[in-house]
Amino acid sequence: MDQPYLSIIIPAYNEAQRIGKSLERIREYLARKPFAAELIVVDDGSTDGTPALLETFAAAWPELRILRNEPNRGKGYSVRRGALEARAPYVLFTDADLSTPFEEADRLLAEMESARADAVIGSRALRRELIGVHQPKFREWGGILFNWVVRLLTGLAIHDTQCGFKLFRRETTRRAFEGQTVFGFGFDPELLFLIQRSGGRILEIPVRWNNDPATKVRFLRDSSRMLLDLLKLRWCAWRGKYEA
Repeated sequence: MDQPYLSIIIPAYNEAQRIGKSLERIREYLARKPFAAELIVVDDGSTDGTPALLETFAAAWPELRILRNEPNRGKGYSVRRGALEARAPYVLFTDADLSTPFEEADRLLAEMESARADAVIGSRALRRELIGVHQPKFREWGGILFNWVVRLLTGLAIHDTQCGFKLFRRETTRRAFEGQTVFGFGFDPELLFLIQRSGGRILEIPVRWNNDPATKVRFLRDSSRMLLDLLKLRWCAWRGKYEA
């Protein structure tokens, strides 16, 4: 395999019903591109048919690598593990359901190269008219409130930290991934906080997005955990735990 230009990271937990279609779409996208890419799927201890399905794809797709967590470790852990295993200069994380159409990667890559950014993140908040299928209202407003709290506690000037479509410059963000301590759904604010703290430049750009009702996020349970992770982040920063 040629040295890849792009590493694609997908965390997957019990995704047998959705990930096959997503992998096909990514393979079709890459077939149209002149650059080499690798795809790293981190199977987070799935107990359904996900492992067997991934093995079937990998048998005919040399650029697909499968990493497996035993037991389940969390979405943030899986993204971190994939990013630290990546070989390409650019590392793109996407959710397994491709709620953001994968073709939006073109826009993130263009911004990364033209602006010399260290991270380019997709956003639902900057142009909400690009949302095709909305979340239920209580989730949408909950997300707006959560991101307001993120800005308050972290100083990040970002309106949507939770969109599952982010591109990183591997060389300049690796230390942030190494320093990551939040391994659940609320890992994004800490990771972006660490990138900014190290002097990295983060761009937020609007992307198309469609809600998938089969989301793994449980609103009350996971929102509470994400808020606790934010408070932990603020406490660790105040105590100097993130200092080099």
